[in-house]
Amino acid sequence: MSNIDMIRAAQSRLAGHARVTPLLLSPFLNDIAGRNIWVKAECLQHTGSFKFRGGWSAVSALNDKQRANGVIAFSSGNHAQGVALAAARHNAKAVIVMPSDAPKIKIENTRALGAEVVLFDRENQNRDDVATQVNQDGKMTLIKPYDNDQVIAGQGTVGLEIAQQAGEQGIEQGEVLVCCGGGGLTAGIALALQNSAPNFTARTCEPAEFDDVARSLASGKIETNARKSGSICDAIITPSPGEITFPIMQKLCGAGLVVSEDECLHAVALAYERLRIVIEPGGAAALAAALFHGNELNSENVIAVATGGNVDTSVFIQALQKFGTKS
Repeated sequence: MSNIDMIRAAQSRLAGHARVTPLLLSPFLNDIAGRNIWVKAECLQHTGSFKFRGGWSAVSALNDKQRANGVIAFSSGNHAQGVALAAARHNAKAVIVMPSDAPKIKIENTRALGAEVVLFDRENQNRDDVATQVNQDGKMTLIKPYDNDQVIAGQGTVGLEIAQQAGEQGIEQGEVLVCCGGGGLTAGIALALQNSAPNFTARTCEPAEFDDVARSLASGKIETNARKSGSICDAIITPSPGEITFPIMQKLCGAGLVVSEDECLHAVALAYERLRIVIEPGGAAALAAALFHGNELNSENVIAVATGGNVDTSVFIQALQKFGTKS
């Protein structure tokens, strides 16, 4: 299972390849939230999301024979792009199984990065079954988006950076809000914080009706979502928390937070207007929780991870038209 040693090893392999993303602060956002909010801008990471970290960690940990046989992954887009770029830079073939309703920009970008894309209907097909069918001879290495120890370790490097950056800014304690799908990033950050910044608590953030992790943390067992699709927060829509990630989150995380789609769109608009960064709705769930759910927070210091910026232009325009500053 992933641990701090694996996270530090992943950080060493990522050195010179991943960006150290900034911790941003806006007094305007602080005023809205009524507390200090810092935004960890992983939307500025390679491929537009933190997923590059996990993709690189997993691919770089393979041996030469495994890389020669190629890798396969399933993803709605951000993990797809992270694995595709990591594979391309390691001269490995990548096949990505993606839902047909994924944002067009994510599908196009994954192909542009050199991966073969196989589309499936997530309402009527199981992505694991599709991946198994594509990889019939079993030679390609499956890199799951969150239930993979090396992926979790790679995502955990975000937590190491947060711990260091918070220390440099004199932030001694607080809550780290994380947009959460299957829990790879949350689990990795929680493990890193436990070791490097124990006065910080990781908390999951999800859209309403797709809050399987929050419900799982509350019930103490893995819960599933009734719906499999139909949210603008596509980046963090998963059936349930992972078998590997859930025990970590259960042990180390606080209660889950649940936000509305409109709150995510509002956060997208505010991030652009006040920080000049572009976030996709699923990548804005943590900022939405920080801004609009202050009564559920326990600290005056909050770090929200802006996990991805791969938003379709039409959705970004919708956010600005609905919640942008009116002149």
